[in-house]
Amino acid sequence: MGAAIRIEAVHKEYDGMPVLRGVDLSVPEGCLYGLIGPGASGKSVLLKMITGLVAPDSGRVLVEGRDVHAMSELDLQAFRKRFGMLFQNNALFDYLNVADNIAFPLRRMTDLGEPQIAERIRDRLKVVSLPGFEDRVPAGLSGGQKKRIGVARATVIDAPIVLYDEPAAGLDPVTSQRIFELLRRSSARSATVVMVSSDLDRLLTVTDRVGMLYRGRLIFDGTTAEAKSSTHPYVRQFVHGLTEGPL
Repeated sequence: MGAAIRIEAVHKEYDGMPVLRGVDLSVPEGCLYGLIGPGASGKSVLLKMITGLVAPDSGRVLVEGRDVHAMSELDLQAFRKRFGMLFQNNALFDYLNVADNIAFPLRRMTDLGEPQIAERIRDRLKVVSLPGFEDRVPAGLSGGQKKRIGVARATVIDAPIVLYDEPAAGLDPVTSQRIFELLRRSSARSATVVMVSSDLDRLLTVTDRVGMLYRGRLIFDGTTAEAKSSTHPYVRQFVHGLTEGPL
């Protein structure tokens, strides 16, 4: 099985401050990869690089063998159709209701008819515990509800590559578990998933592999079992939530 995503010697600075420092990372096809680490360690920046939203200062980002940042803007726009994405701000369209927000990628990227689109919307809303929310508007939703709608939209198209930045933030434990189970099923359908989450207890129940960023460097990359049993002091402290240690 080849690598769906390869990060090669990537560096990035903002205002002279290093954010990523020579990161090398490979995500196999069909893998659910968890990206963990303390705040401001570069996790969200790395996700945005994979989609071409942020360019590295040096190094390469290869997705399905293609250098994302060597593409023309037109080619990149077309290539992004292969992604499902959920970032921390949810990026819902305020002028669209819930149904139209979820349907947006389906109408742009598929030939599905409206009855089929409506069926997918109903299915996704049930999964994220918001049945009957089709006609609601984002302004009337709580932060947790907006997050769930974002997850529904990111998964509705069954894209081959899906990226999540804190998909369960602000959710109750039951709904959080449902979200992670949905992400696991997405990967089981041969999607490659990269997910950033602070909810390590649930994240580590669904991931195949884990990478840990610390101060812009990838200090661990291995299976979930290896992460749990790691003796690296930073990894051990972060994964097991220890209050005393070097972090």
